[in-house]
Amino acid sequence: MKRTFIVLSALILAALVLSACGGGAAEFVCEDEIGCVDYAPGDPVRIASALVISGPNTDLGTDSQYGVEIAMEFREEILGHPIELQAEDDGCSAEGGQTAGQKIVSDPSIVAVVGTSCSGAGVPMSQVISDAGYVMVSPSNTAPSLTDPDQAFNPGYLRTAHNDKVQGRAMATFALEELGVTTAAAIHDGDPYTEGLARVFADSFEEMGGTIVDFTAVNKGDTDMRPVLTSVAAAGPPEFIYYPVFTAEGGFLTKQAKEVAGLEDATLAAADGMISDAALDAVGEAGEGMYFSGPDLSFSGAIYESFIAAYNDKYGTDPISVFHAHAFDAANMIFDCVEEVALQDEDGTLHVGRQAMRDCLYATSGFQGITGTLTCDEFGDCADPKISVSQIQGGEYVRIWP
Repeated sequence: MKRTFIVLSALILAALVLSACGGGAAEFVCEDEIGCVDYAPGDPVRIASALVISGPNTDLGTDSQYGVEIAMEFREEILGHPIELQAEDDGCSAEGGQTAGQKIVSDPSIVAVVGTSCSGAGVPMSQVISDAGYVMVSPSNTAPSLTDPDQAFNPGYLRTAHNDKVQGRAMATFALEELGVTTAAAIHDGDPYTEGLARVFADSFEEMGGTIVDFTAVNKGDTDMRPVLTSVAAAGPPEFIYYPVFTAEGGFLTKQAKEVAGLEDATLAAADGMISDAALDAVGEAGEGMYFSGPDLSFSGAIYESFIAAYNDKYGTDPISVFHAHAFDAANMIFDCVEEVALQDEDGTLHVGRQAMRDCLYATSGFQGITGTLTCDEFGDCADPKISVSQIQGGEYVRIWP
């Protein structure tokens, strides 16, 4: 009887030890070198956005925000988990990008970010995101510096938008070969996007045989552009003025160029930071006939048709700017990688490695998106870059080239 009691006690003790150690199911141990994001059964997979959703450039960011929301609606869930979005405002500024980034990385449940809208916000935010081990994919940062390892590139940063090395050269080609101009000026506002694009345009224009008579800048927030425009006129005057700035400054430049002696007949041109209803209002009648470089939106296919139908149904309008499709593709690249790298427990718990997410996104190859076939390089350039030029005709943007 005593021996039986001892044997039973030993068996009970062994069962308790096994139970304390997890029994048959081993507890998950994260082996990802920069950590894991864990989602309990039924909890949403959480992403963030950091786009300009206030101020004069709201159309640019809101359009991309809609692209992310439609991607979520189409996907519905990932491995049995719903998808949830935390939306932040990048303010289209360095300060806004810094603040949005810090808020996002304070939340360990966020697995990835779609952002930023503006390159000026992307530079500081990519540093914050990188340092915290997160990953971000921008739908509309186009400054060459952001994917240049000798300038502003940070590990964990990628983009579906084109690199302005492509856009600047395309606009120079259009000006020289299509319009036949031989002299030009370029104006920026010190933002990484505007200065980078203006510089590529100017360098390409001269490389192809044209003459840049002035390369200069205005200040963000300025309303009187006449001193700068007068200086440009005195340097040339140029036949063509390219100012790839944002809505407010672009509106003042467009209206006031008509008032400066020597620039009355200059051809005016801007870029994708000024393709929106708000920009049309800002330039007013003075913008009639001016040109804009930007992503070629002549997309086709069943996915884009479904996207446009959903956009109209959900928001009651056609797309309001030019990077909605790039945001849709960015979100879907993220969703695909979560599905690919997540480890799932028997009860449905998900574990997503942060380095695994980075590795997956940088390895993207042949991704079939609305914007084309995307393949990422080691520094995050993923776009299938196609650039077109539009002209304001009758108060509307009309694609005219190529």
